Amino acid sequence: MVFVGGSVAVSGVLADTPMLTVQCLRYTVAALLLALFARATGRRLVRPRGTEWLWLGGVVLTGMFLFNVALVLGARHAEPAVLGVAVACVPVLLAVVGPLIEGHAPAVRLIAAALVVTAGAGLVQGFGRADAIGLLWALVTFACEAGFTLLAVPVLGRHGPLGVSVHAIWMAAVLFGATGMAWEGPAAVLRLTGADLLAGAYLAVAVTALAFVLWYSCVERVGTARAGLLTGIAPIAAAATGVVLGGPRPSLLVWLGVAVVATGLALGLTERDRVRLGAGPPDHDSDGDLASVLRPSGAGRG
Repeated sequence: MVFVGGSVAVSGVLADTPMLTVQCLRYTVAALLLALFARATGRRLVRPRGTEWLWLGGVVLTGMFLFNVALVLGARHAEPAVLGVAVACVPVLLAVVGPLIEGHAPAVRLIAAALVVTAGAGLVQGFGRADAIGLLWALVTFACEAGFTLLAVPVLGRHGPLGVSVHAIWMAAVLFGATGMAWEGPAAVLRLTGADLLAGAYLAVAVTALAFVLWYSCVERVGTARAGLLTGIAPIAAAATGVVLGGPRPSLLVWLGVAVVATGLALGLTERDRVRLGAGPPDHDSDGDLASVLRPSGAGRG
C-alpha cells in the first residue's frame, strides 16, 4: 500500500500518455520479472484450469482493466477525491463479503474497524464534487477495486500469491496490448518519452511485480477482511510523498484522518485471532491500486 500510495506522483507524469500502451508495457515487464523470479527461486507455476480461468479473468477485467477505464472516464465528471473516497469504502465490503467467500461469518469488530479506516481515509483525501455520471463511475471504481481481491480468493489456495500475480499480470498485458493496438495504434509507443518510460518502470517493478505479490501474500496470511484495512495506508503514503516532493504540508484535517486510520488499524489488526486463509473460523479480508484513484490517469493498477 505504501508503493501504491507513493505512485500518485507518477500519475502526473503519465497523465497525457497513451494509457493502454503504457499499461501493456508495464504488465509485460512485470510478468517477465516475476517469471524470472519464479525460475530463479525454483517456484513452480501451475497452469490455470477450468473455472480458474474465469476467476483470474475476473481479476484482470475488473480490478485491472475496468478499474482504470472508470478512473479515466470518471475524472471527466468527478473530482479525484470522489473516486478516492469510493475506493476508501472498499474495506467495508471486503470485511463483509470476504469472510463469506472464505467460508466463515464476518466479524463485527472487523466491520467496525473497516468503517473507521474508511472515515479516516476520507478525511485524508478530502471530499470533492461530482455529477450523476461521475457518481456512477465512482460506484464502478468501488466495485472493480473490490473485485481485484475478492475474485482472487478462490484461486489463491492452488496458485499462491506468486501464481495468481503472474497469471493475472500476463493476462492483463495481453488485454491492454490488444485494446491498445485497436484504439491507440502500434505507433503509440513511439510517443513515449524517457520520463514516461521511467514512470512505467516504477509501476512495473514496485506497484505491480512487488506490490501484487505482497498484497496477495497478505490476503493469504491474514484474510480478506484484515488485509482490506491496510488500504487506508495508501492515501497517507500519497500525502507523505506529496510533502517530500515539495507539496504543501498536511492540514489539520489530514492529520486527523491519519489518526482515525491508525485507530481503525489498531482495532482490526490484532494477534489473537490471526489465521491463514482457510485455516479456521476467525475473520479474514483484502485490495488493489488506490494510487490511480488518488489522481486518475494511466498510472493505476490496471
